[in-house]
Order: sequence, then structure tokens, then C-alpha cells
Amino acid sequence: MLYALVHTIHIYSVFIYGGFLFVDILFLSKMQQTLSEEEHTKAREAIMMHVRKVVPYALMVAVVSGLYLFSQVFGEIGKEGMSSFQIALSIKAFLGLWLGFRGINQKLFGINPWLFKSHLFPFSLVVIIILLSQLIYL
Repeated sequence: MLYALVHTIHIYSVFIYGGFLFVDILFLSKMQQTLSEEEHTKAREAIMMHVRKVVPYALMVAVVSGLYLFSQVFGEIGKEGMSSFQIALSIKAFLGLWLGFRGINQKLFGINPWLFKSHLFPFSLVVIIILLSQLIYL
């Protein structure tokens, strides 16, 4: 029961975080094509003011719930080494932790990323994580 609850919370928080990245990459970044620079800045800030209240915390919830889920399904490493499931799960965990580390640094400590300042790279990692989560059980 606890696993199902945490899994549901994890999925919702990932949808919130990944959904924002999706909207930012595909729509918000395109606003500057139809708005003046001043209008674009005002519109983006009006949206981001609300995003900053929700999305970073959704990312933190996704990371914490993902760590719990990881601990529940990883299993023991066999004598022949990690299974393909464990390898894929480890890659997902690493990418998720990197996103979480980046998000926590930004939100809690005000440290902006040194590399990959746009949301394209985090969005790419989210897509890879989602693809891995779908392929992991094959």
C-alpha cells in the first residue's frame, strides 16, 4: 500500500516537473517570436512567478520518492553482477539525482547551473528517464 502511494506521488510530481519543462521548451520560449522584448519579459515573469512556487518542490518530491522506490525494487546484486534491470534503474537514479541536485542548488541555495542554463538539457534527461522507465521491464 505504501509503495503504491509513493509511486503515485512520484508519477504526479514527475508530471509537474516534466510538464513544465515541456511547456517551457515548446511554448514559452517561442513567445518572443510574437511579443516585443518587454512584453516577453513581463509575460514570462508572470508565469515563472507561479512556477517557482510549485515546480522546484515537485522535483524534490520526485527525487525523494524516487529514492524510496529505488530502495524497494533494486534488489540484491547477483554473483554475475547487476542485471539489465538494475543497470537501467541505476542510470535512471543517477539522472534523477543530477536533476535533483541541480534543482536543490537553484531553489534552496540560489546557485545557478554553470552549464546547461536552458531547460533543454533537463528536459532531455527527463525524456531519457521516461524512456528508460518504459523499457526497464522488457
